[in-house]
Amino acid sequence: MKILLAEDDYASRKYTQKLLSEFGTTDATVDGAEAFAAFELALEDGEPYDLICLDVCMPNMDGIEVLSKIREAELKNKIDGEHEAKIIMITALSDMKYVTSQRSLFLPKHL
Repeated sequence: MKILLAEDDYASRKYTQKLLSEFGTTDATVDGAEAFAAFELALEDGEPYDLICLDVCMPNMDGIEVLSKIREAELKNKIDGEHEAKIIMITALSDMKYVTSQRSLFLPKHL
């Protein structure tokens, strides 16, 4: 499995990367802009990520914005729901109102 991790906190990034490495090749990025650039490059190379873990709060582009841009790129490239990246949002936020208010981005496109 090809995995992308976007996490700005060094300790969290290293821990999560080690945990995910048991399941496949894991690339790590430090902010949202870098994560989306990695996603686009993998898509262009014909080797898209199977799993993407996005921190909700990151510099340069937050995880919600990255998620939105990823889903837009998948639509543009005619990637259907079965083949789109599986995305896990990660956060240290205790108030989940912001994340749940963006719920429509998490739903499969075919619903």
